Amino acid sequence: MRRFAALLVPVLLSLGCDEPPIQRVPWYLDGSASAVAPATGSAAATSKLPLPPAKTGYARLDRATFNKMAARLNLPVYWASDANKDNKVDPAEVASLLFFPTEGKWVESGKFTEDFSKAYEELVKASKAGEPKGEDAERLKQMLGELDAASSVLVRTNMAGMSDTDVTFVRHMVTASKLLDELYAQQLGLAQVADKVAPDAASQSVFRRNWGPLCKTPTFEKNKDCTAAPGVTDVPVDSYPAALQSDADFCKKIEDAENNKDLMKPFAVVRDDGGKLVAKSNEEAYGEAMKKVAAELRAAATDMTDPAETALVDYLNEAANGFESNKWEKADEAWAKMNARNSKWYLRIAPDETYWEPCSLKAGFHMSFAKINTSSLELQDKLAPLQQQMEDDLAALIGEPYKARKVTFHLPDFIDIVLNAGDSRDPVGATIGQSLPNWGPVANEGRGRTVAMTNLYTDPDSMVVRRAKAASLLSEATMKVYVDEGGPGLLGTVLHEATHNLGPSHEYKVDGKKDDEAFGGDLASMLEELKAQSGAYYYLWLVQEKGVITEADAHRSLVDSLVWGLNHISRGMYLPNGKRKAYSQLAAIQIGFFMDEGAITWDPNAKTSSGEKGSFTINFDKMKDASIKLMKTVAAIKAKGDKAGAIALADKYVEKATSKVPHDLITERLLKHPQPNFVYAIDFP
Repeated sequence: MRRFAALLVPVLLSLGCDEPPIQRVPWYLDGSASAVAPATGSAAATSKLPLPPAKTGYARLDRATFNKMAARLNLPVYWASDANKDNKVDPAEVASLLFFPTEGKWVESGKFTEDFSKAYEELVKASKAGEPKGEDAERLKQMLGELDAASSVLVRTNMAGMSDTDVTFVRHMVTASKLLDELYAQQLGLAQVADKVAPDAASQSVFRRNWGPLCKTPTFEKNKDCTAAPGVTDVPVDSYPAALQSDADFCKKIEDAENNKDLMKPFAVVRDDGGKLVAKSNEEAYGEAMKKVAAELRAAATDMTDPAETALVDYLNEAANGFESNKWEKADEAWAKMNARNSKWYLRIAPDETYWEPCSLKAGFHMSFAKINTSSLELQDKLAPLQQQMEDDLAALIGEPYKARKVTFHLPDFIDIVLNAGDSRDPVGATIGQSLPNWGPVANEGRGRTVAMTNLYTDPDSMVVRRAKAASLLSEATMKVYVDEGGPGLLGTVLHEATHNLGPSHEYKVDGKKDDEAFGGDLASMLEELKAQSGAYYYLWLVQEKGVITEADAHRSLVDSLVWGLNHISRGMYLPNGKRKAYSQLAAIQIGFFMDEGAITWDPNAKTSSGEKGSFTINFDKMKDASIKLMKTVAAIKAKGDKAGAIALADKYVEKATSKVPHDLITERLLKHPQPNFVYAIDFP
């Protein structure tokens, strides 16, 4: 998995762009709004105000303020764009959002409903309010700051023109996503704090968006007082006994326990049985909620009558079996057989990634649902013949004890996300590439499936923000290589996800130990992502040599990967509980390593492209050798199970005291811009 990077839909071979970039105003600079006191209750239910006067219409809020106030009031409405440039919201420009506690019926027969009118008045009222006052004022200010620090970015799917069968299927997926959310909320232990969340709209909105009461944006996450539930500064996850989690070293106790292999199983929870830690299956812990998901998947399979979707139907039925039995191997087999050539849909619904919990051991329930983007097929045809060479070259680079194996993984399918649920729907940013499964025969035998999400970070707002961030840190010479398109980022994502399937991966063992046993949960996760992102650099030269890309394409990809890394560094190296942030730490290691090799330089006196003092420059002539050396270093640590080497590498580049990377300056410049929070809408016919 790789998070927080910009991609774009165009075919990979169209990476180059000589046209000048289109300059647009970011969403948060469209207008201004003062800090406001949150309203309480439902706007549609409590407001009795009349329709706005005809002479003003709906022109009293600019788009930025409209969307900011909607997030603060926890309303499921979004102004997507001012398409006709008339500076007022129109019915065709409004979306009704999923995954909110209420549903909005904002438009009917091409006109705004009374509910929208009432909600609009609440938004106007909120935009004119002053700062919170009273004994809870400081906490409320933090709630507003937390919401504003991650601005909403819309992912919208229009079902117009789809068959009745497909419309019915998508409705099933929406229902399944809501049930999956309930299941994931149980894993997170949210039931224990839900009734403690303050009733104001801002606190309720933070609780909804953040999967809990605690603040999650880089600006506020380390502030223990930033909470939607007054007095609640920690929420134990349900995967482990709450009392055990009060011990800061409880993850190590699990790893060192006599029955650690059972306790560390990904599809199980840990329970206290008379003072002894024991493993219980997910089925035992969450059986009722899992069966609800299974029933909806079976209903979707029954209603999917398109004869071209037999692979999808097979997966729906096997996934349903998995949710009933907590056995996932047959579901993985059926899922791996789906691809961009035998289904128009992408669906992954299962327990998979482990980043969500303190020990990085337990698989979190998630769902990603998307439409296949067939532009991936040309790239797959070009890269498929290179798969085995990629494995063989890496094995030769690593040396003993690693041996090359036969690899047959799917090269990335490109997908356009419709919705994310559970562990896939993040408060900040979104997954843009993923290689699954992580366990079992499909993973171990290299038969997994890899995807790249091509419709995230591609909206005009996100693209202009990313350019502004890049210009604030890169020298003018390096910025000249930066392009306002997603091809370079997409190339990096494809190579990153492919590398997850190459070399020593999760199922690889040293002295009988897999990576989480050899390194510990969060270090193992960081190291695997570091290996994968090192592949985004290392394999550039192979695909260039084979004529898949040009040298100019490779240079653009290098710049994009550097910007991706700087963004993650700005988010900090550790979570508030002390757990490593995998992507932030790998980015610090890579950039610091390249600085040591002279492939990236930091000049505190040189001007950036935007005129600020202190800038990064890529020395493209040195990047190939540096990339090879980095991959050899990282992959050899994994291949040997060298925990001391992994810790030394992290200590050298991650900790501010020993790193050459200017962490604080990067953070100061990039966090001036809000992070993206993706929201979802589906327009049914």
